[in-house]
Amino acid sequence: MKIKSKFKSIEFKTLIFILLFNIGIILMLCLCEQILFNQLYKSYQISKLNDAVKEFQNSQNDVYILAEKLAYENEVCISVIDDNYVSYNYNTLQRGCLLNKNNDKVNKIITNFISSESINENYRLYNSETKTQGIIYAFKTDDKNIFIYSNLENSSAFVHLLRGQMVYFIFLIIIISVIISFYLANKITKPIREITKKTKKLGERCYNVEFPKNGILEIDELSETLEEVQKELSKSDEIKRDLMANVSHDLKTPLTMIKAYAEMIKDISYKDREKMNEHLNIIMEESDRLTLLVNDILELSKTQSNSNMYNYEEYDLVKEIKKIIKRYNVMKEVEKYNFVLELPKKAIIKADKNKINQVIYNLLNNAINYTGDDKIVKIRVTKKDNSYLVEIIDTGKGIKKEEITYIWDKYYKNEKKHKRNVVSTGLGLSIVKEILNKHNFEYGVTSKVGKGSTFYFKIDI
Repeated sequence: MKIKSKFKSIEFKTLIFILLFNIGIILMLCLCEQILFNQLYKSYQISKLNDAVKEFQNSQNDVYILAEKLAYENEVCISVIDDNYVSYNYNTLQRGCLLNKNNDKVNKIITNFISSESINENYRLYNSETKTQGIIYAFKTDDKNIFIYSNLENSSAFVHLLRGQMVYFIFLIIIISVIISFYLANKITKPIREITKKTKKLGERCYNVEFPKNGILEIDELSETLEEVQKELSKSDEIKRDLMANVSHDLKTPLTMIKAYAEMIKDISYKDREKMNEHLNIIMEESDRLTLLVNDILELSKTQSNSNMYNYEEYDLVKEIKKIIKRYNVMKEVEKYNFVLELPKKAIIKADKNKINQVIYNLLNNAINYTGDDKIVKIRVTKKDNSYLVEIIDTGKGIKKEEITYIWDKYYKNEKKHKRNVVSTGLGLSIVKEILNKHNFEYGVTSKVGKGSTFYFKIDI
């Protein structure tokens, strides 16, 4: 299994890829040397021969001096034959030249051309000595017959030596490529392997891991992303522990109260009807609080898991807000709360009516719990461009700037103490956040310490 996984590793695949790439480059170079180089050399030699012929035809210099000059400058061999069949040879001793050989085919070409009326001809030949192709340019100028021979393939000793040693060069280059490929593969994959190991530690809830950076942009970005994930996981784990502790505490408190007062009724107050009713009322209030807590936990769980379906419909938001405020009449009469409404005549929106009502309930309960001694809670709805802005305003102590980010978290505790006018579970703002996120409604809070807070959300028209 380890061998198989090694073959699937990014290091092995990177090594193979770079190695194959290098070998491919080497093979392409060899192919170019065999095909392209020969073609270029042929074109180059033919071009030089054409230039030499033109210079012979256009020059006013002595033919023999010019032949010697062009033969050595262009690395070709030249034979000049006059009408008396006297031959003057230049550079004919160079390797591969056929003009100085007793070659039947060449001799025949020379004899036929001299006796013919042709002004210029060219002949392709195969040089068995060098195993290369050659060309003879034959032309007449004045009373001279000039023959220029050139190999069409490079037959120099150096080129032959180089081609003979090519196998060793290729073998050496492949070894160097393997070493470089191994180095590059290791350099690229080493930080990835380290990141993988440390990510496994992160999965084991070890949140003090440092992810390496090596100057490669993508790897550095991955390290930074994982560091952010680490911070979020650490914060999430802390919130989870706090949630469990708070839920346990909030469940334990009403259960303890219910049990305590039930025992008191059983042992003491069952004889005193007034006391018994008082204790029963406390049991009922704690039961209501327990039910509310359980319902809020279930509601939040359903909202987060997408199992809670949303029913979008058009309705008048102003009408619903007025209905909700009526249910707080007892707080107006008994505890003298002042609910200030700033509402338009109508505000037709499309949303899940029950869910948005739940948002308003939770924000109102939050405002009632935290408002100032004047007990003023303001509900304002205003039209802004293509949306309705809903604001719930209290006059309490406000929220510190550094705490605003965390108030939407479950059971977030801030320093300020609030009145328990409304039974609260600590999950209200988390539920608000989930519902508004599902609706894709913008929401937030503005607050000034000592002056109060304004919770708001926008509903697109």
